[in-house]
Amino acid sequence: MTHRENYLSIVRRTGYEYMPVYFRMCPSLNEKFNAYLKVHPMEIPSPYGFVDGLPGKIADREAFLKYYGDNPPKPGSVIDRWGVAREPGSAAAYHMKRLRHPMENFDSVEQIMAYPLPDYTGADDSLQREQVEQFHKANLVAIGSMACTIWETSWYMRGMENLMCDMLTQPEIAEALLDRVTEIACIQARSFAATGVDVIHVGDDIGTQRAIMMSEQMYGEWLKPRLRRVIDSAKAIKPDVIILYHSCGYVTELVPQLIEAGIDVLDPVQPECMDFAEIHDKFGDVLSFRGTIGTQTVMPFGTPDDVRREVFKNLDIAGKHGGLLVCPTHMLEPEVPPENVAAYIQACIDYTK
Repeated sequence: MTHRENYLSIVRRTGYEYMPVYFRMCPSLNEKFNAYLKVHPMEIPSPYGFVDGLPGKIADREAFLKYYGDNPPKPGSVIDRWGVAREPGSAAAYHMKRLRHPMENFDSVEQIMAYPLPDYTGADDSLQREQVEQFHKANLVAIGSMACTIWETSWYMRGMENLMCDMLTQPEIAEALLDRVTEIACIQARSFAATGVDVIHVGDDIGTQRAIMMSEQMYGEWLKPRLRRVIDSAKAIKPDVIILYHSCGYVTELVPQLIEAGIDVLDPVQPECMDFAEIHDKFGDVLSFRGTIGTQTVMPFGTPDDVRREVFKNLDIAGKHGGLLVCPTHMLEPEVPPENVAAYIQACIDYTK
């Protein structure tokens, strides 16, 4: 099998020849691991290629700053395409930012509708098409990423507490915001599908460390239909596109609704929150998975042998047909020993030898 064929066969549960590797590291660990590789060189079998998003029309920084009034983001903040400011944290936890919510004080649908969201109408997809063609020529999987698809993007702008209150007491405001974001996501999904990506990475964090973030009824009313619209938009153009859905945390009760919405892969199965054997037993006949290697437990605090055992155990649960892209469940932070990263890679290589 080519790299691409092997990956697609894993997620379609039709067997595989080797287990690909995927992980992300914070800058300080990346530096340490690169130094480790100079002494202990090793192959890293990763078959992925990531396709850029559409180049939409984005409001400039000054247009967004007015929504922060007399309390502008502190120096060093980054304002993203949605106008959400991320104020910097410490160097040790570099991706832990303080979010500032430009819609925090909105009190009307009119304000929601007037806010300058990105505009992707008629955007040029030629770069996407070129990238997909290049990845496929190299036998790599082309992945289009649009995580933070609906829920997270919306509450980043509005504030989570505000948006949840809107859903209960001012539904017209919640509907206006969620619908605008959903329509943008549909445009992005259609573009990725039309340009031929193999996988579209969607998702929103809907689980906490111990429980789902909202009731099953609320998820089914507010988010499932909108996610289904996005997925249907892509699959209407490319029916075999793989939909990989990301949510950190515990999401077990919501998995049936995610399946009904059309997802193909659940990412990640976080072992601190969910038992992979249990969730695979419940859903493994219709759903594939990514993750299962804990970034709060075995990766930072286990030994290389612990990491290896965890990789082998979870691949054994998935079985010879596949259905699991085994990998760390989130970014690897500074306390993870480089030896444990190497142990994860080597375990993936050795499993099918």
